[in-house]
Parts: sequence; structure tokens; C-alpha cells
Amino acid sequence: MFRDHAVPARATGFAGSCLVAVGGLGAGALPVGIPFFAGLKHVGIGLVGVYSGLALLLLAWWWYGRIMKSRDPGPVWPTLALWAAPLLVAPPMFSRDVYSYIAQGVMLGDGYDVYRAGPSALGGFFAEQVPAIWQHTPSPYGPVFLLISNLVTAPIGDHLLTGVILMRLLAVAGLALLAYVMPVLARPAGIDPASALWLAVLNPLVLIHFVGGAHNDALMVGLLAAGLAAAIRRRPIAATLLVVGAALVKAPAALGLVAVAVIWASQLTGRRPRLRASAAVGATAAAATAVLTFVAGTGYGWISALDTPISAGNLSLTNVLGRWTADILRDDGVGDLFVMNLWRWIGVLATLIVAGLVGTGLGRLGPLYGLGIVLVAVVVFGPALRPWYLIWGLVPLAAAAGQRWVRHLLAAACAVMVLVVLPDGFAADAERFLLATSGALLGIAAFFAVRLVLAPAVLKVAAVSR
Repeated sequence: MFRDHAVPARATGFAGSCLVAVGGLGAGALPVGIPFFAGLKHVGIGLVGVYSGLALLLLAWWWYGRIMKSRDPGPVWPTLALWAAPLLVAPPMFSRDVYSYIAQGVMLGDGYDVYRAGPSALGGFFAEQVPAIWQHTPSPYGPVFLLISNLVTAPIGDHLLTGVILMRLLAVAGLALLAYVMPVLARPAGIDPASALWLAVLNPLVLIHFVGGAHNDALMVGLLAAGLAAAIRRRPIAATLLVVGAALVKAPAALGLVAVAVIWASQLTGRRPRLRASAAVGATAAAATAVLTFVAGTGYGWISALDTPISAGNLSLTNVLGRWTADILRDDGVGDLFVMNLWRWIGVLATLIVAGLVGTGLGRLGPLYGLGIVLVAVVVFGPALRPWYLIWGLVPLAAAAGQRWVRHLLAAACAVMVLVVLPDGFAADAERFLLATSGALLGIAAFFAVRLVLAPAVLKVAAVSR
């Protein structure tokens, strides 16, 4: 029945992506003030559709991974294109950040200092799309991304949807760059390139947030991975420039400069290779940062913007512990701000401890593995936690972590993170939780029905091919 034994898994994942995209028309992060989308908004039906699709997509991803272990399913690229295509034409999903990107690009074009003013200063239709909590918040993004967002929004006029499409295409370009360089990162570590692509690119967490959410993290991660690949290919200056570009999209990518210096040092001969490589990377990075900041025309406000406030209800570990501790100590007269700041500094200390431990074992771990661990620590112990932040560390770990339990743990963590954010990007209440759960159960039931119907045919073809 199926000459290609991966067809059922691909088709199941495609069906899941389609359900997510269609469900997003009812429950996604829809623009406000457009009557067409207001008429489509049916949150209950949309939630059931989205979570049915997420369950199908996750299980199809698992199924495809199983096929990869037992037999060659062919190139990953067609599967990636098939699963991403429905999300490419869906409304913004799982976050309203793309509207912030557009508003900040328009602000920059209109002469605003986005490191001092939030979207409320712009006002109007574009600013209305940004959630209230971020209306007065300066941009936390680097000058490279702001320059790109300004270029993207310059020709759109009043057409919001054109801006969304262009921002999504920018994110897809970052994802394509990541997919292109992942085999380069994986081969030196002895990791099967297809396995690395499965974990870091075909991953539903990556698809729904990089494509569906159009997050600028896609560009950051793509440039970071390209820089690391250039370092492996003995192009250290290009590697440094690419990683600086990534860091000037979002700051955590700057940690990749350490990995570039370590890789470069391993390729040098003579005395003190690590010192020489570190000095060269540092000087190149400083010069590139100055030039790119000058070209962007934003000034150095991005440095102070690194301290941009985060939402009070953030579910990061340090924020949860901070709120819990503040509740206990409030009667003793201890201020909430003091407690929250204390826990954030504890998070910084924990991250530094992890980085120190990685540094002592760098010879055994290797630069990519070490970078992945530190980036995960930045996310886990940092002041802000969003599901797509996990991808920062996922990429180098997918390329360098050979232990099966590590890869299984990463896959499981990604599967959980896929399900924790509602398609409109806001918090769940009891009713929405029940609707989402019902949708996920429907998706699981549909998946096992597909397996019962199609698995015998696939097994028969496999037996005949032997």
C-alpha cells in the first residue's frame, strides 16, 4: 500500500499541523480591530482543534523518529516543509510578540527611541495589537533585529497582515538556515545528521513557535548555529561575525562567542592558543558590535534594555520561588521587590556555577555540548521563561549530546513545552484547560486509530521489501 514507510507518519503530522492552523482561526493570537477575524473567533472550537492537532503532530514526530531508528525514511526536508506549510499560512499562534516586532519597527521608522518608549507612545492600530502588559515596555531586542524590523515594516503602510507575513518569512529564513547547518554541527560529534535535524528542526516546539509564532528567536538561533558551523569549518572571523549578529538580535547568543574561541583555539598551533583565540574573538566582536550598532542607528540603548522588566506572573523558577518566598515573609515586613531581586541574583549565581562546572569539564564535553548546557541553565535559572527559550540550548545539544537519555529527556521536555501555552498566548482558566485537554485526547484517539489502520500495511510492505 505504501512504498515509502514514512508516508503515514508524514501525513499524520501534516494533518496535525492543519488542525493547529485551522484551530488558530478561532483561538489564535488574532489581530484586534479587523471585523473579518472577529467573526472567525470561536475560542472553544478553536482550542479543541489546536490541541487535537498538537497531539497528532507530537505523536507523528515520535512515530517518524522511530522510523528513522529502524530504517531510512529519506531526506528530512520534505517532511519539514510539509509540516511547516500549514503553520506558514495560519494566524499568529501561541504569542502576540510578532505584533510587538511590527510596532517597534514602525516606531523606529517614525523616529522614536524604542529603548526608551514602549508601543503606547506610537498609539494607533499597530500599538493596539500589543498586549497591555507590554504597552509601556521598551524594546528588549538588539540593534540588528530592530534594523531588520524597520526594513520589514517600512513598505507595509497600514497593512498589518503584510507585516505579519514578512516577519514570519524572516523567522522561516532563520529556521531554514538552522536546518542547513545542523549536519555540519552534528557530524564532528559523531551524531547522525538526520537525528540532529529530527530533534532540533522537525521538533513541534520549533515549528509552532518559530513558524506559527514568528519569533525572532528563529533568526537568533539560525545565525548562532551558522556561526558555530563556520567555526568548525575553520572560518573563525566569519563565525565571530555571525554570532555577534545573533547576539544583536537577542543577547543570550553572545555565549556562542566562547564556543567560537574554544573551537578556534583547538585549530591553532603554538603557545597559548586559547588566549590568542579569545583575544581575537573579543576584538573582532567588539569592532563588529560597534559597526552594526552604528549602522542600525539605535545607539547603545540596547545595553540598558537588557534590564527590561518582565511580567510579574512569569513562571520561571526564580520568579515562582520569589513570589512564594515573598508571600511567606510579607507579614515580617520584608518587601516583595527585595525578595524577587534576591531570587534573581540567586538564579544568576546558579547559572555561573553551572558555567564554571562546564568550564572545568570542557575538554570532555566539547564546546557545543558545553554551550548547550549553559544556555539551558540561562533559561532554567533566568528571570523569564518562555517555552521557545528552550530551543536556545536544544540546538547545540542536539548536535553534540550523544547519550540516549539526554536526547530522550530533551524530546520529553519539548513535548511538555508544546502543550503549556494556549494558542492566543494568554493564561488558561479552568474552562480552557478542559477544552484543551479534550482536544488533546481526541488527537491521541485519532492517532491510535490511524496506527491501527495503517501499521499493518506498513509492516507488510517492509516485510516484502526485505
